[in-house]
Amino acid sequence: KYVFLINQNLLPFKFNIFTSKNHKSTCYAIKNMIVRGAGAIGAAAGFAMAQAFLEAPKRGFFKFVETAKKRIENTRPTAQNLFYATNKVFYSAINSEKPVKTAIETAQKIADEDAHNCKLIGEFGNKLIKSGMRIETHCNAGWLAFVDYGTALSPIYTANMKGKDIFVYVDETRPRNQGGRLTAWELENEKIRHSIIVDNAGAYFMSKNMIDIIIVGSDRIAANGDVANKIGTFEKAICAKEFGIPFYVAAPTTTIDLNCKCGADIPIEERDKNEILYQSGVSDKFKLTKVMIANPKSGILNPAFDITPAKYITGIITEKGIIKPSRNSIQKLLAN
Repeated sequence: KYVFLINQNLLPFKFNIFTSKNHKSTCYAIKNMIVRGAGAIGAAAGFAMAQAFLEAPKRGFFKFVETAKKRIENTRPTAQNLFYATNKVFYSAINSEKPVKTAIETAQKIADEDAHNCKLIGEFGNKLIKSGMRIETHCNAGWLAFVDYGTALSPIYTANMKGKDIFVYVDETRPRNQGGRLTAWELENEKIRHSIIVDNAGAYFMSKNMIDIIIVGSDRIAANGDVANKIGTFEKAICAKEFGIPFYVAAPTTTIDLNCKCGADIPIEERDKNEILYQSGVSDKFKLTKVMIANPKSGILNPAFDITPAKYITGIITEKGIIKPSRNSIQKLLAN
């Protein structure tokens, strides 16, 4: 009945497991980014859906799980893996003679497949990385953001395990600093050389020929190859194009949404203004604290994602191989 999640809001300062006892609690964890990242959100949503089946009363059973499904899907509107998981668990369960058992098994299968697919992404992506390469990342798309391995970081981990000499430039990723806090923490744990850079420094390092390749993750990929990812990704892609640097997106096929014809159809989540107004960290005594860092009377806009058009993307690394970001390539990939 319980779902156990690494509380990513406390990293890298404190490692803590959040225990979610029901589907509403798991919704809270997704909404408030205790758990975040495309695959991790998807897995959590699948387990939340399974929790709802466990909680549903005999009288009004299906109405309860339908309401729960809507509640889960309202937590994060941009992440495609969330909708993939809720639909997979919901429809598998309601079409089964044993809906509760099927819901639990399907949720676990989604989580297991996510880890397996991310491992394959690492194997395909590793072929792009040569020893001595300097790699830039944006946000966090490592094993914290998925059930295991990650997407953008999976090729880096595979390259490291194979003994390749690599160096990673880690975008801090404002406003929540998932790069500086989470990606950097992962890389430290994996003993991979890296440096945190401010978001606006990417073009500078590219202009100095200090970056060889950029690999990012994705929260949703449209049918034409346009990609939604953490805000700031689009800027990196434009700069990469200017300096002739390969720009790759790593994502499992579950992140592809054929119902979105292009990037303009992808809903962009607008998050709370306090994420920009305040920053959290630790004091000298290692006590978690939050401080105001911007003018409180100013207007604040906080889109969580932006859209990178397919023309800026060199390729998409999936568990089935690397493809060009085009409608034909995506259709062929999903047909296999």
